[in-house]
Amino acid sequence: MTAETILVTGAAGQIGSELVPALRNIQGHEKVVASDVVQPQSGLQKAGPFEILDVTDQEALSRLIQKYQIKIIYHLAAILSASGEKSPKKAWEVNISGFYNVLEASRELGVKQVFCPSSIAVFGPATPKVHTPQDTILNPTTIYGVSKVAGEHLADYYVLRYGLDVRGCRFPGIISNETLPGGGTTDYAVAIFYAALIQGKYTCFLKPETRLPMMYMPDCLKAIINLMSADFSGLKHHSNFNVTAISFSAEELAAEIKKHLPDFEVEYRPDFRQAIADTWPESIDDSAARAEWGWQPDFDLARLTEDMLRVLGEKKKQGKLTWVIPE
Repeated sequence: MTAETILVTGAAGQIGSELVPALRNIQGHEKVVASDVVQPQSGLQKAGPFEILDVTDQEALSRLIQKYQIKIIYHLAAILSASGEKSPKKAWEVNISGFYNVLEASRELGVKQVFCPSSIAVFGPATPKVHTPQDTILNPTTIYGVSKVAGEHLADYYVLRYGLDVRGCRFPGIISNETLPGGGTTDYAVAIFYAALIQGKYTCFLKPETRLPMMYMPDCLKAIINLMSADFSGLKHHSNFNVTAISFSAEELAAEIKKHLPDFEVEYRPDFRQAIADTWPESIDDSAARAEWGWQPDFDLARLTEDMLRVLGEKKKQGKLTWVIPE
């Protein structure tokens, strides 16, 4: 990876808040410009350049690209699945209009590479649920999923029509020990760890047997950085790589946590997010990513659980684990 200047949109979100420090460690702190529509609570703006940016404002985006002479964009600004169902219009504006603005500004202003994550939300009821293929039926039932399908096609259009190097992964649920959930259907897999350590109990909004693909944040960052470093000529796909690491059910995750915290209790009260989860795959075939750019995850369920409890347990000892779990 060269020392080009990078822009990260949505930098205060779950992935961005950890991707920015990782990129700064590689590129240098002044070479990575973090941006978001809100001021982050983390130290992102103290460790390097930070700008307030609404990606639906194309003129502001273009000015920022020109100001810093941006050559690589990691476009993470998005409205996620559960939040999108509460505000479909806003989700479309941010997820599609915002992405279009990024692609157009990149084409016009000489940006060399764009990364935009996709999601397993692109799949739907007609998609094979076990070992979901790379190339398969995409019939999502959420506005988030619809926007991600449209975004994949839009990105591939810019690759074919303009030669813009746009890349992306269809991420499963991402589990982080640094950032709180941000409105996704897989958020339970983060919240459950906080609840286990703070309250000793958790009310899950999915059924116990609901199985979904997941990934620990270190593997997520590894996938992004490795994909962006891959030789463009070796890629047959571009914006829609299936990637995964683990598949587990809600009750399997609870059982793994109970190995460390035997008194932990879980109750299951499915809500509207269950209907969303029911349209998503149970497991993913990511052989294309493995073949085209060497994708290989590092964390299984046992290792993920142990590391999450270790990191969050240390925060609890330091009095920094204060999130109150909604009932």
